Amino acid sequence: MAARRKRGTAEGRMSLGEHLVELRKRLFIGGLAVLIGGIFGFLISGYVWDALRVPILAIAEARNATLNYSTITSAFDVRIQVAVTIGIVVSSPVWLYQVFAFLVPGLTGREKRYTFGFFFSAVPLFLGGCAAGWFVLPHIVELMAGFVPAQDASFVEAKTYLDFVLKLVLAVGIAFVMPVFLVLLNFLGVVSAVAIIKGWRIAILLISVFCALATPAADVVSMFLLAIPMVFLYFVAAGIAWIHDRAAARKLRAFDEELGAASA
Repeated sequence: MAARRKRGTAEGRMSLGEHLVELRKRLFIGGLAVLIGGIFGFLISGYVWDALRVPILAIAEARNATLNYSTITSAFDVRIQVAVTIGIVVSSPVWLYQVFAFLVPGLTGREKRYTFGFFFSAVPLFLGGCAAGWFVLPHIVELMAGFVPAQDASFVEAKTYLDFVLKLVLAVGIAFVMPVFLVLLNFLGVVSAVAIIKGWRIAILLISVFCALATPAADVVSMFLLAIPMVFLYFVAAGIAWIHDRAAARKLRAFDEELGAASA
């Protein structure tokens, strides 16, 4: 990645060492934001955990079901995990901006105007993905609990249940942001729109595999609920990349024509 900075070398390009310093700075700011968000998350973690246990309580209405804490420290560990997750979600505008701030110097001055477009689309998509994971969570838990025989009880390990929830919510949130990064790579000249469009079969396959991993394989409905918007966002990213590549090609042709007229 070639970033133009005044503090760079004579050609205006950052050295590898400067890239590493920049990366360390961005990671520190993002980590600090997550830490601050985690402190806030710890204060409200009890309320969030109460909301997360609702699907288990719904199962308990039909059979004996409860969350278990198998060790002395497991309840505290669960609360810390909930707090960190809240910190990641509430600080997403900060750490997503740090990611873009690290990548954006590779854009030209004109293309940097799209930075805010990238940023203000990534944050809602991440939060929307987390919301989608939260939305399908009760349905998935209910479906999986349905395989428990009626005469048996469901004693769910609290940490295992939380890991399942985090994998679903955060993984889907991050997956929803990937099309934005795809467009960013196109603006950086790393991936062309043609390559994105040609790879639609592979993309759909990867999305399907991801959704199958993020949701139980038996829950086809939840899998499609997650896969459809992700496929849609992929083709939206391909369309934006195609528009950008066409505009860039027109500018290049116009520049070549002007250069040819000047040399003639």
